[in-house]
Amino acid sequence: MPSLGELERAVMDVLWAAEGALTAREVQDALATRELATTTVLTVLGRLERKNLVSRTRDGRAHHYRPVASREDHVAELMRDALNGAPDRGAVLARFFGSIPPDERDALRDLLG
Repeated sequence: MPSLGELERAVMDVLWAAEGALTAREVQDALATRELATTTVLTVLGRLERKNLVSRTRDGRAHHYRPVASREDHVAELMRDALNGAPDRGAVLARFFGSIPPDERDALRDLLG
């Protein structure tokens, strides 16, 4: 799973929060406090598309972008990648379990049955 830079993460946050596909201009407007040029937003969207994190469809002259997977799917994939890189997965899982708040431990126990 490719890692995300700070601006890529901000763009993905906008796309994940959207109810549908967005144009580059709509992404730019959502990030208005950053004062980004449209070309910058298009460059970031292109990178995200090459990383297979967003898909692009054409609608007239505009392209619309949407995430390929949900934020939760993305984070789960990052967690799997991290576990796959650990020589002792059990130790990593134990450390992770011990590091999360009790209510999240309870939720994890419930999920595991």
